[in-house]
Amino acid sequence: MGRRILFITTDQMRYDAIGANGGRVARTPVIDRLAAEGISYDRAQPTNVVCMPSRATMVTGQNVGTHGVWMNGVPLPSDSASVARVLGEAGYRTALIGKSHFEPLLDPFLRFDENIHAMRGETIGSHGFEHMELATHGAVGFNHYARYIQQNHPEVIGGFFQVLDRELEVSGLPGGDTGAPQIKVNPIDPEWYHTDWVARQTMAWLDSIGTDEDWFCWMSFPDPHHPWDPPASEMHRVNWRDLDLPENYIEDRAQREAVIDAKPRHWRKWYDGEVVSNYEAPARWVPATLTPDQIREVNAYAHVENELIDEAIGRVLAHLEAKGWGDDVDIVFTTDHGEFQGDFGFLFKGPYHVDALARLPLIWRPARSCTTNRDERVTRPVGLLDLAPTFCAIAGITPAEWMEGKPLPISDADAEARGFERSLVEWDSCQPDGTDVHLRSILRDDMLCTMYRPGTMHDGTEGELYDLVADPLQRVNLWDDPARQGVKADLLADLFDNLVESTMELRPQAPV
Repeated sequence: MGRRILFITTDQMRYDAIGANGGRVARTPVIDRLAAEGISYDRAQPTNVVCMPSRATMVTGQNVGTHGVWMNGVPLPSDSASVARVLGEAGYRTALIGKSHFEPLLDPFLRFDENIHAMRGETIGSHGFEHMELATHGAVGFNHYARYIQQNHPEVIGGFFQVLDRELEVSGLPGGDTGAPQIKVNPIDPEWYHTDWVARQTMAWLDSIGTDEDWFCWMSFPDPHHPWDPPASEMHRVNWRDLDLPENYIEDRAQREAVIDAKPRHWRKWYDGEVVSNYEAPARWVPATLTPDQIREVNAYAHVENELIDEAIGRVLAHLEAKGWGDDVDIVFTTDHGEFQGDFGFLFKGPYHVDALARLPLIWRPARSCTTNRDERVTRPVGLLDLAPTFCAIAGITPAEWMEGKPLPISDADAEARGFERSLVEWDSCQPDGTDVHLRSILRDDMLCTMYRPGTMHDGTEGELYDLVADPLQRVNLWDDPARQGVKADLLADLFDNLVESTMELRPQAPV
């Protein structure tokens, strides 16, 4: 009998969303306790800052260039490499409950297994999982949560924010008290909301597992990804009028725009509404119109969602204790990418590799029955690339040879001894309007370096370079600083020495 594994993810959560990482708004005592009992990673990075590439890396343990999911809308083949399959072959029961997003969510032609099974009400798994019950951010589409709402509470469907408008563009419809985009007061009963549903279905699956069986369960919450529409009854938790503005929102407009103008040109073009460089952002929303009060209100909604997630995790952990499994379960908590939430005057995400999007919360609470370090903080770079081999290590099996990460270190000394020196993040987008943006970033030695390949926005000479010690908010772009050219050249050489290049043809994808 091995150690069981509960893998918990959120969607689009900032590093500083939780108290253990310095968050001062949302109350997250359950996640904070996991950090106190385990290992926190201060510099965890995704391989890409949108959902599908990042989640493909989680399940495969591979770089984007290897698994091939370079952008949302590019499906991960159902027979692809999968840590769930490896664990299943080792005798583990496996399940994914909540948001998977290995395949496009909007699939009107039902081309993909997950959508087909969900439409039929089947819990047959794919991508190596024996069991799947899927949810996303609302109550429409082909997923088990939408089916649950449609069959049991159809009257609440309209309470969710409708992401696509009549022209099938991403909606920027204003809401709340401030007219912020993609927020809505949702009258749904909290017990019917997808956060509670994911926790409830996770506990039900755990009840189906034999007492002596090993298991790997991925519990995947759709929040706090936009749109922000938590249950109205819970909005008393955080009053937006009481919130401070984010540390990296520059209130003086001229100063804010000077910082943006020192970055590559697609920053200012999106800010002014000339080009939407990520089709998940509202097509007609202009970031320059974002007001301080709108930022406060968006943050309040996100923090409410984070509190609800924390409480849902607490219920699942209490259920594990009641079943007598508390001492033998490793718990790994993280997210797929971050969210601007007002930093630099932006919302949402896109081709920007600053900390708002590319620094992730990551906590590993080893089973109490083992002797691994407690209340440890690792400052060396790690990534979602390292999750799959970590799950193998927990299970006591050798990571598959096709996994490109390494089991997570348990201390900085362990990280140094095993060569955790850098992490790489990339981005490619090719949109139907012809816009294409291509970024490659390396984080090493407290420096963040991003180079831009030629595309419609850039000519191949632009980039970003930040000293994360002197400039933790990444406001001073050192790319053209004569004194930093040697450091930049060294980082770029290291980037290309370790980059796994994709051989896939990059074609425009639908916003799914």
